[in-house]
Amino acid sequence: MSGAPTRRPTRQQQAVAEQLAQRSDFVSAQELHAAMRADGESVGLATVYRALQSMAADGRIDALRTDDGEVVYRSCSSGHHHHLVCRVCGRTVEVEGPTVERWANQVSAQHGFVDVEHTLEIFGTCADCAP
Repeated sequence: MSGAPTRRPTRQQQAVAEQLAQRSDFVSAQELHAAMRADGESVGLATVYRALQSMAADGRIDALRTDDGEVVYRSCSSGHHHHLVCRVCGRTVEVEGPTVERWANQVSAQHGFVDVEHTLEIFGTCADCAP
């Protein structure tokens, strides 16, 4: 058999995944860590960061960088999608963007790029927060 063996998640990694799955909004590692500690979970902040980064790298969760540069995480639906994000309340809506997909493929091909990935977050103010 070739390749590295699949590693099972640790109890703490599983706890991070479960806590994130209970939320519908994006959350920072610090917020998730605080919620876990409040629930009595004994987990370090570094462990939370590592678990979130690993899950994001594997495509199991969404990660996005906010306007102020902070990375936040959320359990996501399957399939490639983009986000509309409210700058005021943080509400996030998953959206598909077939036009964006076509444009990304076209621009990549024009410049000879292959195996291309992209992310798109659109920041604005939702209807509930708009003046």
